[in-house]
Amino acid sequence: MTMTTEKADQTAVIGGRGARPDRRRRGKAAAGDQAPVTPAPKLRRRPVFVAASVAAVILGALLGAWAWSSTSNTHEVVALRQTVTRGKTITQGDLMTVQVGLDPALRTIPGDRMGSLVGQRAAMDMAAGSLITTENVTKTVLPAEGMSVVGVALPPSLMPGEALLAGDRVRVVATPGQQGDLGQEPPVSIAATVVGLYPNSENGQTVVSLEVPEAQAAELAARAATGKVALVLDSRER
Repeated sequence: MTMTTEKADQTAVIGGRGARPDRRRRGKAAAGDQAPVTPAPKLRRRPVFVAASVAAVILGALLGAWAWSSTSNTHEVVALRQTVTRGKTITQGDLMTVQVGLDPALRTIPGDRMGSLVGQRAAMDMAAGSLITTENVTKTVLPAEGMSVVGVALPPSLMPGEALLAGDRVRVVATPGQQGDLGQEPPVSIAATVVGLYPNSENGQTVVSLEVPEAQAAELAARAATGKVALVLDSRER
């Protein structure tokens, strides 16, 4: 009976000693579970970056406003696709429409009126890409009342070296015959106005359309048919 009690006491002692490490481990685990959490570092805002961001936002807004204003204030108007010289009849192929912002003082032709320009004549020389205004075109009919248009075919040697333009004032002068005798009388000349030029690449000649009074049209046509005429360019001063 005594031995049994002693064994029981020893077992209790051993058990007691063995239980201490378990309590320590549980205490450490509990302490580990309750360890303080390190807070996240605070981000430092740099004033330079903030100012740059604000400036970028403002710039974007200004660009957007400018783009909207530019597109909302443009108009479709008529422009020239290719160069047109003074007096030339305007064709559909000469014209195009463009989108531009306009000065109210510039009297351009709206794009929807482009067809009304076909058949009119250029009142002045106009370069390709130019905007057409009401002053650039004319509805003057050629030939005018009491006038006639005669075509005269001339080689380069019987024309001025200066390029002729529609509206130029010229004289058609009769040249000597085969003998080259000028005679005693001054050569016959007929005053005319250039209304068009039509080069012929096959024979190298240029047909010059000339406006003359009706009374002189027959004589000019007869002299032009002989091929014995030359063209003289008179002053361009107005």
